[in-house]
Amino acid sequence: MSSAPFTITNLMDLEDTAGKQSSEVEGRFARKHLDSDHLGVSYWRYAAGFRSPLAHSHREQEEAYIVTGGSGNVLLDGEVHPLKRWDVLRVSPQTVRAFEGGDDGLEFIAVGSDRPEGGDGQMVEAAWAQEVGGG
Repeated sequence: MSSAPFTITNLMDLEDTAGKQSSEVEGRFARKHLDSDHLGVSYWRYAAGFRSPLAHSHREQEEAYIVTGGSGNVLLDGEVHPLKRWDVLRVSPQTVRAFEGGDDGLEFIAVGSDRPEGGDGQMVEAAWAQEVGGG
């Protein structure tokens, strides 16, 4: 249970834990810093043209993603959908998702719901289709 009536956390002050894996992606997680019983919030940046090799789903958590900068694509259960600034994407827990930065990169805020003890994310290889003349 939250002890404080509110918290203020600057996402850019948090450690870029995803950047340890690749210089082309940045991810800062605020869940533990918010002292919230129900919310997880994170900042993500994908470099221009960077296509995530991994996708994920959840057993229980529903998520929403708000594109705050750039553009790109999201892979949802094997189908590619374009994203642009100020799009809001809601994803059911079981939907497998991965992201790709467009020509100007992709920045978004991810908001997650209640998370079971120990988390519930399940990572898989991203099933991006081979494109003519592309990766």
